[in-house]
Amino acid sequence: MPMKPKVPCRHPGCAALVPSGTKYCDVHKPLHPEEVRSAASRGYGSAWQKASREFLRAHPLCEECMKRGKYVRATVVDHIVPHRGDAALFWDRSNWRPLCKRCHDQKTRREDQTPTYHY
Repeated sequence: MPMKPKVPCRHPGCAALVPSGTKYCDVHKPLHPEEVRSAASRGYGSAWQKASREFLRAHPLCEECMKRGKYVRATVVDHIVPHRGDAALFWDRSNWRPLCKRCHDQKTRREDQTPTYHY
């Protein structure tokens, strides 16, 4: 059975090849800890699930869709400013907003195209 070809490491400027399904080479993997940790270990455990459900009950419509005159049910609580592991920013409700999955995925894709790296 043929093997899938290796793909380039996703770290900017790295040309190392990694197995298909892997994002980063061994050198750059430590620089991207969010990619390998589980959601619960990043703070999205049962406490977050309960808080986000309560927030969505209080704010049921997607903010981005409402700006365009559409009324779409919000299914995701978005962190306006990415928390990047900062617990205070993670739990700051003034940094939360309700979005539908489509709008949240678009926002996240825009942010991830130009990430900020801290070395």
